[in-house]
Amino acid sequence: MDNIRFLLIIAFGFLVVLLWENWQKDYGPKTVAAISSSAPLANAQDDLPTATTAAGAQAPAAQSESAAPITALPASKVITVKTDVIAVEIDLQGGSVQNLDLLQYPVEKDNAIVNKVRTMFGLPALEKNDTPIRLLNGNPEKIFIAQSGLIAGSGAAAAPDHHSIFSSQQDVYDLQPGQDTLRVPLTWTDNNGLVVNKIFIFTRGSYAIELEQSVNNASSKPWSARQYSQLLKLPVKEEKGGGMLTGMKAFDGGVIYTDKEKYQKVDFDDMVEENLDVASQGGWAAMIQHYFASAWIPPANEENHFYTKYLKSGQYVIGSYSPVVIVEPGKTSNFVSRLFVGPKIQPVMEKVAPGLELTVDYGVLTFIGKPIYWLLNKIHNITGNWGFAIIGVTCCIKLLFFPLSQASFRSMANMRKVQPRLKELQERFADDRPRFNTEMMALYKKEKVNPLGGCLPILVQIPVFMSLYWVLGETVEFRHAPFMLWIQDLSMKDPFYILPVIMGITMKIQQGLNPAPVDPVQAKIMKMFPLVFTIFFLFFPAGLVLYWVINNTLSITQQTYITKQINKTA
Repeated sequence: MDNIRFLLIIAFGFLVVLLWENWQKDYGPKTVAAISSSAPLANAQDDLPTATTAAGAQAPAAQSESAAPITALPASKVITVKTDVIAVEIDLQGGSVQNLDLLQYPVEKDNAIVNKVRTMFGLPALEKNDTPIRLLNGNPEKIFIAQSGLIAGSGAAAAPDHHSIFSSQQDVYDLQPGQDTLRVPLTWTDNNGLVVNKIFIFTRGSYAIELEQSVNNASSKPWSARQYSQLLKLPVKEEKGGGMLTGMKAFDGGVIYTDKEKYQKVDFDDMVEENLDVASQGGWAAMIQHYFASAWIPPANEENHFYTKYLKSGQYVIGSYSPVVIVEPGKTSNFVSRLFVGPKIQPVMEKVAPGLELTVDYGVLTFIGKPIYWLLNKIHNITGNWGFAIIGVTCCIKLLFFPLSQASFRSMANMRKVQPRLKELQERFADDRPRFNTEMMALYKKEKVNPLGGCLPILVQIPVFMSLYWVLGETVEFRHAPFMLWIQDLSMKDPFYILPVIMGITMKIQQGLNPAPVDPVQAKIMKMFPLVFTIFFLFFPAGLVLYWVINNTLSITQQTYITKQINKTA
């Protein structure tokens, strides 16, 4: 029975090693493999969606007026748009959205306390990259852009896709103080009576961009077209490591949400093997990464076709197109869609589109991670500090499992009482292991001791620990979130390693309250655990170590009280 507890602690230690290795791989320094600039360029037709007709045949979208390669975007004329939360460029070639910076999310955060301490010891201050995160990028070697356009119906005049040239009345648009919305109009005409006004609408404080494509058919013939919107990305290739826990890595790839299948991941390998073609009422298509997401959301009241494509240039496309709309001569018709590009803040994303908050992925333990996040968010609304929110959640978890912990700690205290008699049995039957086991079980039965009782806290903490790991790793609110004093980023390691050392001390104190294994080899190994765990926790995010320190402290308090009560009754 004693071996079971030992094995559980070994398994938990192994889990910590794997999580540490995976955290280093996900959030530690990365080595980026060079991307060849001689990769073949995609033809202008290759990156257009291929509409599926009702008969099941595929109608090629051979309408583009320009066969310019898609990687020639930086040479095009662009207009710049700035709101209170984003700065972005819109390329007049197609009205593609590129070079979008998240103004409230710098790449790195400066820690004034750390720099002050370094200055006191004569060390230079750490230089941080405080430029905003660039989510969409027009750089050909890191290209990630949001494209949109129209595909003309069979026999109809050409429609403006994302290769067509638009015009704009001005080059710079800024959201002014007191202004809630900003409209950025682009215009295209075929000089034969067809005029398309492509209008981007930005809203103060929002990462959602509304898109209206207004078609005025002043020609003498009916005109038909579909609207499409897509994301084109060239993933930044990273050298693969030899990690053992690659399944827990933050997902970087495509996602679609449909009315039937709901949330579906589409990784880049799937796009290479097969083009996706799914119809759904409403839904959305996205490219997601750690902390951030980019999604095109077509109208919820239409049947949309979602698709993926892998281009010869090594780029990936995911998007959707609408049903055919016919615009009669002398009439005007509007196509609408929405682009979300920003942080994965779940309450915000829930309001943008159904299911968009699912891009925050807590893995197989989502059923635990979601309630933990909900509780963290509620406590944060009261305290205004994510560190205190972690402390509050830790206390709530301890209260939830209080009866279980109470019974377990009583069992541990009783085990400690019979420890001297177990040692006596071990010495008496040193050469007769079966007899020792028999006598040990008889002693447990006589004293009403459950040797497995002390294993329950470990079993309970493992899924909670893993869920909190996911919540801290995937929740963008913890990125650069300060706690107090030198802890200015709960998603990063403690810069002075003070919290991990405190964690190791509390683990050693808690270990002293538990009965030592009868086996001397196991006892020696157990004594090393506080030191081993301290070393690994040096590189864990401060928020996760804070949880463990508070959890250990509460456990020590509870266990000390129970042990004193049992000793009094004895």
